[in-house]
Amino acid sequence: MDLTAVLSFSAFIGFVIWYSWWKTRGTNLGQSEGYFLAGRSLTWPVIAASLILTNISTEQMIGLNGDAFTHGMSVMAWETVASIAMVAMALFFLPRYLKSGIATIPQFLEARFGKNMRCMISLMLLVALTVGYLPFVLYSGAVGMNSLFHVDVAFGISYKASIWIMVIALSLAGIGFAICGGLKAAATSDAVYGVGLVVGGFLIPVLGLLKLGDGSILNAFHIMATNRPEMLNPVTTNPQANIPFSTLFTGMLIINLFYWCTNQAIVQRTFGVKDLAESQKGVLFAAFLKIIGVGVLVLPGIIAWHLNAAGKISVSAQDVAYPVLVAAVLPPWMTGFFAAVMFGAIISSFNGGLNSVTALFSLDLYKPIIRKQASEKEVVWAGRIFGIILVIICILIAPELRQSGSFYTLMRKVLAFLKIPIFAIVLMAIFSRRAPAKAAFIAVPIGMIFWGWGMYVKKCTFFGHTIHWLHLAGIYLLILMGIMMVVRWIKPTEAVYVQKDTGEVNLTFWKGAKASGVGIILLVVAMYWILNRFF
Repeated sequence: MDLTAVLSFSAFIGFVIWYSWWKTRGTNLGQSEGYFLAGRSLTWPVIAASLILTNISTEQMIGLNGDAFTHGMSVMAWETVASIAMVAMALFFLPRYLKSGIATIPQFLEARFGKNMRCMISLMLLVALTVGYLPFVLYSGAVGMNSLFHVDVAFGISYKASIWIMVIALSLAGIGFAICGGLKAAATSDAVYGVGLVVGGFLIPVLGLLKLGDGSILNAFHIMATNRPEMLNPVTTNPQANIPFSTLFTGMLIINLFYWCTNQAIVQRTFGVKDLAESQKGVLFAAFLKIIGVGVLVLPGIIAWHLNAAGKISVSAQDVAYPVLVAAVLPPWMTGFFAAVMFGAIISSFNGGLNSVTALFSLDLYKPIIRKQASEKEVVWAGRIFGIILVIICILIAPELRQSGSFYTLMRKVLAFLKIPIFAIVLMAIFSRRAPAKAAFIAVPIGMIFWGWGMYVKKCTFFGHTIHWLHLAGIYLLILMGIMMVVRWIKPTEAVYVQKDTGEVNLTFWKGAKASGVGIILLVVAMYWILNRFF
């Protein structure tokens, strides 16, 4: 453990803590709007930074680069398709959410389908965040931090013990931000870490290319273009590939639409505004950042493969490819700075999910059901206590993920089980004004049984043909929507639902929203065409 790296790490973290406190000292965190929605005071740069930092954590940096190390550029679909989903969020979903003046997605569904629906969705989101998201953030963060600081070597303990220590340390840090500071502290720290992520994140592939090309970036690209060039081609028609190109139009798109349009941990960032235009700017700028983020989240994994093949680094497993690359190309003082940036990405994702958990429990379960007469202060404290309990559960789960192989793919499969039904219900709420709540209550259990049967019993094999699990996710959504449409046709509601405008947010569209959305989609298409054309 290098002392210079530890000092630079501590200095940067200390600055962020002070800056977050200074920026949030005037926010009333005893009120739910101040705690969960930052007093509706967020601006578009802060929204964009917060969205990216909440999304980009070590499960992305380590997991996605690890998949790129094994499968090549095809895994960039998780990033490029995400940008298209964010366009849908900015232009279609966001205006409808802000019109209702909501703090959570279950509140939006309650207005359409009633209190029972709100409770069901809240419970599903709580389970999804607790089992399918937060433990993965902690585990990947522990792997990354241990690889950079060599905790196991420094303290003479086993690798498993070092992972436990780092998981607990990261959990405590997450509690400090999310439980004590609320959304504004999280969003403010995200903006600072965002600057570091841009600098450090793009520095890694540059230094990696220099190391691969012996000081020449052009020589490095020549090596990659001649030695296994197919790794740079994102288009593959092999149905057994990690991400066949056809899946971009089925499960890949569906999962990204859920994540960026209905995932509480993400969309809550976009609710803390006074007007729609400000939030649209933030979401669309974040969509652009997702596209160029391929250079941070995918390219380093490919560089690591070539360096490993050339004997310049030693990678024992795909999930350590990225931290091994970072440690190999950065000087000690820079390693500390980048570790601090990585720490910020971990904490951002963790406290983003944790803040959402506390919001869901407090606003959707505790206040409406458990203690209807609770004061604002009691609501906030109930969320904090519940969040701490869930952190303990996540700590117990996280270290066991080291036996899962590709934890990034496992995380996506676990989340699909619970989150595709939520996405289907949101779609029904928006597109059908006479669908009854019972349509969802009937469809969800049937759909879940199908997913479990198809994924784990049939192993995605039907009538002698094996399909990709992302195609199964597409079929999952169609089954859910089909059942709900049948119920709506048989027994529609008597009254037509009309969404009410609460007047809490100015709903004037940003003038450049549509043009920016089209530009982002065209940029994605161009990336695929160019890479497929030349590699």
